[in-house]
Amino acid sequence: MTTRTQSRQQIRKQIRLRRQQLSATAQQRASQAIINNLANSQLFRNSQRIAGFLSNDSEPDLTPLMQRAWQQKKQWHLPVIGLPNVNHLWFAPYKENDPLVHNRFGIGEPDTPLHETTRSYGLDLVLMPLVAFDTNGNRLGMGKGYYDRTLKFLRLRKHWRKPRLVGIAYELQKFEQLPFQPWDIPLDAIVTEKSVYNIRQLKL
Repeated sequence: MTTRTQSRQQIRKQIRLRRQQLSATAQQRASQAIINNLANSQLFRNSQRIAGFLSNDSEPDLTPLMQRAWQQKKQWHLPVIGLPNVNHLWFAPYKENDPLVHNRFGIGEPDTPLHETTRSYGLDLVLMPLVAFDTNGNRLGMGKGYYDRTLKFLRLRKHWRKPRLVGIAYELQKFEQLPFQPWDIPLDAIVTEKSVYNIRQLKL
């Protein structure tokens, strides 16, 4: 089956299985290499308000990067799912030992009232989880559309694009050509353990 005939759901199943087959040691090594690639970038150094994510379903673990951000007095945020039927993300400031609660998908998020969270346009950098990516900056997530709906305002911006969107993935999640939908929000860059794909020629 070629990339042109595979559905988004088939690609998700294929790449998630590939990711889940990584050993714990391989995941840890790859995660550290991803963190090194990102932490040494000008983009990370120049960003003060950063949103990351907690590892789920064998995703790369950004915990050491989060700790480095705290050491550098950066503000680290985690995504918070909005109220039922809202289907947008807010981003809550997160510090070490802050309490977490599980959202409807079983993923930990800060126990923060929505009025104390940050909207996406108030961030400098968003590190995004994904299931698959291609080198054109296309991202395939879990299919719920939270990030695309939350970041849709970026489609209207031609110059001052903020926050910057960086996909975080293992190299094995790269796909030759992902099917693209009009509502998909492309990434500015993707960082893996092997490469930094600088789609928009950012200062990395």
